[in-house]
Amino acid sequence: MKYTEIIPGERLKPYVKCYFFFESETEMEIEDTVFPSGNMEFIFNLGTGVWKSERDDGFHKTPPIELWGQLTQPLNIQAQGKNQMLGIRFFAHSAAHFLQEELWEFNNQIADLRDLLGNSAKALHEQLHNVRDLNKRIQLIEHFLISRMSLTRKKSSKIALVSQIMQDMKQNSFSDKVETVASRYDISSRHLQTLFLQSAGVTPKLFGKINRFQHSLGLINQKDTSLTDIAYEAGYFDQSHFIREFKSFTGVTPSSYSPQSFPISFAFANG
Repeated sequence: MKYTEIIPGERLKPYVKCYFFFESETEMEIEDTVFPSGNMEFIFNLGTGVWKSERDDGFHKTPPIELWGQLTQPLNIQAQGKNQMLGIRFFAHSAAHFLQEELWEFNNQIADLRDLLGNSAKALHEQLHNVRDLNKRIQLIEHFLISRMSLTRKKSSKIALVSQIMQDMKQNSFSDKVETVASRYDISSRHLQTLFLQSAGVTPKLFGKINRFQHSLGLINQKDTSLTDIAYEAGYFDQSHFIREFKSFTGVTPSSYSPQSFPISFAFANG
């Protein structure tokens, strides 16, 4: 299993966190759980393998061109065969620059990007199949993204405001009081909630929770530190608060979590 991240070009750095290429060369079946990351992704399946995600009535094959909406809970997946996946990972707010829809509509879903972007997405998928060089594939994706941006200029100021507020929330101690955050920007808390749901898919409060969870996950993966220390360093009230939220996003407690039990999720988080 190989995972590589590629830095975007200068023009797209404000919007794209990274491109990534995931490749599995064995025919064995892999089962894993994907955790909320705070990011949305476009993923082009270029291999012969099959990916499935779990819904209420079982596992279902994912489309050839995937839109990963914001996850607010763990998502179980299965993969079998030789897979090649080329993905675009957006910042928490920035997928809205490339989609006409309100992003909350895709929460906890893997949607078919062909249904949203039509023939342009299908044409790009075919071009990516026909080109083997990774750098040339990235060039094709960047040209596609830049051409999409002109379609969403009307809402760019709103997205920029959400981006600014998110940076503020990351730099300041976030108390879960939406009113306090909204007042800094002279808007109502209701309007702030609406802006976040439209441009990021989640409320400000949930954005803060996912951001805090991801910080704690990084600490668990990188440090031999007690759970109590991790809880306070990540900004939880106490260890029980940490355990409760960690389990809601992963399905397991911090003490029973092991990176080896989630090979795909760990590879994507630590590429």
